[in-house]
Amino acid sequence: MPTLLRKCSKCNKYTLKQNKCPYCGGPLVTPHPPKFSPEDKYIKYRILAKKAAGLL
Repeated sequence: MPTLLRKCSKCNKYTLKQNKCPYCGGPLVTPHPPKFSPEDKYIKYRILAKKAAGLL
């Protein structure tokens, strides 16, 4: 089932639109985190991406 809810990166408002924010025209992202799995193959890459972005 695809996610319908989206969140604007600029104004932090939620919408059901799929391409751009109807309020400010900013890009939309999915506000839901990925499913957790103990056998996650890509955790190393997500941690490296977060360190590069300065989030860790």
